[in-house]
Amino acid sequence: MRQFLHGLIAPGKVPTPTLPTPLDYAGLSREELTARITARKVERNAVILGHNYQRVEIQEVSDYLGDSLGLSQEAAATEADVIVFCGVHFMAETAKILSPEKTVLMPDLRAGCPMADFVTGPALRRLKEEHPDAAVVAYVNSTAEVKAESDVCCTSSNAVAVVKSIPRDQPIIFVPDRNLARYVQQRTGRDNIIAWDGYCYVHDDMVLDELARARKAHPNALVVVHPEARSELLEAADIVTSTAGMVDVAEKNDAVIFGTERGLVDRMKAQFPEKTFVPLSGAAVCGNMKLNTMAKLAWCLDHGRHEVVLDEAIRVRAHRALDRMLELSGGWSAPTQEEAALELAGVRPSGCGCS
Repeated sequence: MRQFLHGLIAPGKVPTPTLPTPLDYAGLSREELTARITARKVERNAVILGHNYQRVEIQEVSDYLGDSLGLSQEAAATEADVIVFCGVHFMAETAKILSPEKTVLMPDLRAGCPMADFVTGPALRRLKEEHPDAAVVAYVNSTAEVKAESDVCCTSSNAVAVVKSIPRDQPIIFVPDRNLARYVQQRTGRDNIIAWDGYCYVHDDMVLDELARARKAHPNALVVVHPEARSELLEAADIVTSTAGMVDVAEKNDAVIFGTERGLVDRMKAQFPEKTFVPLSGAAVCGNMKLNTMAKLAWCLDHGRHEVVLDEAIRVRAHRALDRMLELSGGWSAPTQEEAALELAGVRPSGCGCS
């Protein structure tokens, strides 16, 4: 879960003058960028959302840390006027779906998600025409247009429950992740899931040889793998769970091998320096997530760029699919005191000064 830290930041004067391009901001020191970001977000009444896979320095100046849907829900519950999403494009779209009255910004519009891009609205509509009786389940790692064409959304942690809520004899089109679809199929025993042939290259590229080397180096470590990984890797794991679930695993165990993007591993190592946390694969890095930098974030806040805008009809239909998921999973609740304390401990003093 996430902890909101915006109220702990003292307002300050925005350094001037503003600079024309992110490249100009890249010439500033980290301290100057942090001061600029801290002051400007107070002036704009902005909240910065940092996904688990972001660079550590981005996480340090974020008001919320967590997974994509949880971040958007947290931001929707705040009094902020502006949401700056340090993640990838579909995440910023989700924030806009849930908070249409707020301005949603992205530091870099090129920060996309190859898995989300595997499926488009027109392509999904064609598949729906071929299977008119099928329910469409869209993983939240999908575009707003795809969510709008779906009956219900799911996350990696509630995908099994969402699928179980659909009558067993009704076919299901599951988009866009084939690995998550296969995991759900195995957990539910259904043979009528039509899986889109998409995948997350970061998780899909992790292989058993890497796991074997990690286990040999850390024989006492618990292996936790994200369900976006291939089935053979999931079968070899001790625990299969979402990134939010991995945070819980990290809190409760002293040695963990993480089968996910290493940004989460870096965050957990910073939060629990006395523990042994290692990535299953050193190559598990999402280049799209890493496109966001401190310089781009400062430029984004100074200039109010880049704004995410959605067609209202698409936004409303996508919102229905998200609402349906929340109804099935019992809705959303704010973090407990224990969860909030855990998240607060993860923001280091060298960041925005709000820990």
